[in-house]
Amino acid sequence: MTTDLFDNVPDIHPSQEAMAEGAALLRGFVGPLESNLIAALRDIVVEAPFRHMVTPGDHRMSVAMTNCGSAGWITDRSGYRYGANDPETGKPWPAMPPLLRDLAGRAADRAGFAGFSPDVCLINRYVPGARMSLHQDRDEQDFGAPIVSVSLGLPAIFLFGGLKRSDKPRRYRLEHGDIAVRGGPARLNFHGVAPLADGEHPLTGRQRINLTFRKV
Repeated sequence: MTTDLFDNVPDIHPSQEAMAEGAALLRGFVGPLESNLIAALRDIVVEAPFRHMVTPGDHRMSVAMTNCGSAGWITDRSGYRYGANDPETGKPWPAMPPLLRDLAGRAADRAGFAGFSPDVCLINRYVPGARMSLHQDRDEQDFGAPIVSVSLGLPAIFLFGGLKRSDKPRRYRLEHGDIAVRGGPARLNFHGVAPLADGEHPLTGRQRINLTFRKV
């Protein structure tokens, strides 16, 4: 899946690492698009700033979040859901830039999921100490589409488990520019992120940005 956005991008051949049937890591797949992605994200955050959402159990998430696309993922004391409008502004979430949608489609295609065109992108900001507990992505209506996750900034330890919460997760180090794709038999595997270690990245500073593309 390519458009003229990628006509001048060098043909990169990142390494591909299988995590399970239907799940793969594409090392360094973002390549030279990193600066353009950061610029696009800055524009999104101006419209829909990062915020720390609250779970139904009244837990304030350590990860700050925002969204772009036709809907956004929301959690509060009433539950988890997708909504067309940002609850803090009452306005629609920012549109997903073609650059982001096309990158996700190319990554999915490389991992064996052709034709992926996400309508939602969750944007997570991790600072040192922030984490994401093991969970399944079950709030979407379409489990047939993969989930594409882009890592920018500080490295993180990705915890990738099985279909049961009790399955011991394997640990994968995600570097700046890596993309994880999960679909098929691995679509509902439990996964999370270990507490982020401190550090400094030239593009993002003391933080990690994660873009998670989904078909709601």
